[in-house]
Amino acid sequence: MRTARFTLDPAFTVGEVNPRLFGSFVEHLGRCVYTGIFEPGHPTADDAGLRQDVLDLVRELGVTAVRYPGGNFVSGYKWEDSVGPVEDRPRRLDLAWRSTETNRFGLSEYIAFLRKIGPEAEPMMAVNLGTRGVAEALELQEYANHPAGTALSDLRAEHGDKDPFGIRLWCLGNEMDGPWQTGHKTAEEYGRVAAETARAMRQIDPGLELVACGSSGQSMETFAEWEATVLKETYDLVDHISLHAYYEPLDGDIDSFLASAVDMESFIENVVATCDHIGARLKSKKRINLSFDEWNVWYMAKTQAEVSALDWPEAPRLLEDNYSVTDAVVFGSLLIALLRHADRVTVACLAQLVNVIAPIMTEPGGPAWRQTTFFPFAQASKYGRGEVLDVRVDSPTYETKKYGEADLLHATAVRADDGSVTVFAVNRSRTESLPLDIALSGLDLTEVVEHSALADADPDARNTLAEPERVVPHPAGGTAVADGRLTACLEPLSWNVIRLR
Repeated sequence: MRTARFTLDPAFTVGEVNPRLFGSFVEHLGRCVYTGIFEPGHPTADDAGLRQDVLDLVRELGVTAVRYPGGNFVSGYKWEDSVGPVEDRPRRLDLAWRSTETNRFGLSEYIAFLRKIGPEAEPMMAVNLGTRGVAEALELQEYANHPAGTALSDLRAEHGDKDPFGIRLWCLGNEMDGPWQTGHKTAEEYGRVAAETARAMRQIDPGLELVACGSSGQSMETFAEWEATVLKETYDLVDHISLHAYYEPLDGDIDSFLASAVDMESFIENVVATCDHIGARLKSKKRINLSFDEWNVWYMAKTQAEVSALDWPEAPRLLEDNYSVTDAVVFGSLLIALLRHADRVTVACLAQLVNVIAPIMTEPGGPAWRQTTFFPFAQASKYGRGEVLDVRVDSPTYETKKYGEADLLHATAVRADDGSVTVFAVNRSRTESLPLDIALSGLDLTEVVEHSALADADPDARNTLAEPERVVPHPAGGTAVADGRLTACLEPLSWNVIRLR
């Protein structure tokens, strides 16, 4: 096969990686919370009922901002139900997922969970703009963030949390463009309530960072017009607009599935263009950034039937996709797409964290384990910190039904503060290895620290309860630096991490 090539040069960069790019998402959906992160009575549970085996894996994953409590769940969420003595909290019907919510895990428990993950774990709180509005958002803000001396801040202290939660990052609703959303609104209706909510929340704290709802996907009929209409109302009041995208193979079309990041990059670039167009029309010098706060591989085709069959159970098994090597390679390519746009994508949340389309799986009363998608995320979070270098590949291509001609190589590179560089690369070919040649221009790099690959002779190989370590990254041989060039060979259908110093 023809060699894929690109040049790395520190004079040509994309931008600095915001740590929030490695965020995740905890929604009251299926077993994400109950028997996922929270299971009192589990052999590893701490005094708060948090599974310490899961906490260990979350820390290893390298998660930063964690979005909560939804998702579709938030559009029926009453925050008051989730605070105070657990025995007094009401049970409620969750319309989004046809389940019964017990509220045993609530706002305080969420903040405690983040604090146990570590200092990088930042709250990202969504407010309900589906069935509620400005008043309830302000009440939640006061309860969560005001130091003391008011009814709601004093109630928080009475509930055992004297110190405020200090939530800086807030989502103004969720997927309000979607007809499936409880309280679905037109762009005009949502733009007005988002502006009113943002304006009021900033009266309490001008320093908040606010995320307006963008489109739930580039395929939405209202895409781009939705963003334009919402931003006309909110441009000077918000900091980010959201993007959501999920990918799955349809009708057995694996070649198009492997090129999913083509769509993700197009989505990002089209939203950036829309934001900047509205900024120009408003003659504003402000720049709206992007919060890609839901993304993943998700086998959505079976979800509707799963949910429709439910009769209001507690924490049912929902959306528990078991990911293959092929899924992990696509997942890694999506991470590359986010890094390649780090100048504008300043928040991103992998949906979700545990059990529900997640990198971590658990069994009630039993073990927790890593899915195949765990490894690309953990490696990107660990080694993808610093400045993204501008990578423009010269690659062999292949034809896809959905996206036309696509590069076999998808790649990016991040330069750390100490001058070391990590290359993240995917070979989309299902059958052939891909030779790689990288010119290292202006970079004093002489050593390959590691070349790790995630690949398998069986593209459908996956980790399960019975075989939790069937798929793990392995060292790749033959990678070398000489005379200012790096040469490597990428295995077929592989995610690769090449570390240089």
